[in-house]
Amino acid sequence: MSAAILDFVHGLMGSPWVYLALFSFAAIDGFFPVVPSESLVITAGVFAANGEPLLPLVIVAAAAGAFAGDHIAYLAGRTGGDRLVTRLKPGSKRRLAFDRAGRVLDDRGGLIIVVCRYIPGARTAITMTAGAVRHPLRSFSFFDGIAAGSWAAYSALIGFLGGAAFENDPLKGLALGLGVALAITATVEVVRHVRARSARRAVPECA
Repeated sequence: MSAAILDFVHGLMGSPWVYLALFSFAAIDGFFPVVPSESLVITAGVFAANGEPLLPLVIVAAAAGAFAGDHIAYLAGRTGGDRLVTRLKPGSKRRLAFDRAGRVLDDRGGLIIVVCRYIPGARTAITMTAGAVRHPLRSFSFFDGIAAGSWAAYSALIGFLGGAAFENDPLKGLALGLGVALAITATVEVVRHVRARSARRAVPECA
């Protein structure tokens, strides 16, 4: 990254509009996961180590956006759930998988919603599934609030620690933050797949 690009990013991070960007990006990522929003939150955390943007506001904006986006995905699943069920033949593999997903959410919905928020792609799948199987909105909102808040704090603080470790070199801080986040995500995915395989489930917990 050239000095000009770095100056541009630094200027963006020092603008009040960065909080709107964090909110919007996290919200869109909740129901349309094109690019994981962790990247922007971690980047903001890196620059927050130097005072701009403000770390608490980074966390609040990202958490609010994630919460809003997850609920859009939930409502999309709830709206389209009836049409999905009518297309699934009773006794078919897809219908059995759909029914099993509903039972898993009833039994361990809170844990799954929180864990899957940390896995790009899986977060959208689980929130839409929760809506489609009509998981209670009050329960979903409660656990999604925990998920969104902890995810935002985790992402921002990883970036903040990277920025603090390389105070004079934000690129190295960003590389450290993204590396740690990728490593943690990969570990969660490996553990999830191992547990799913050992239990011989037809549907992975976060799928």
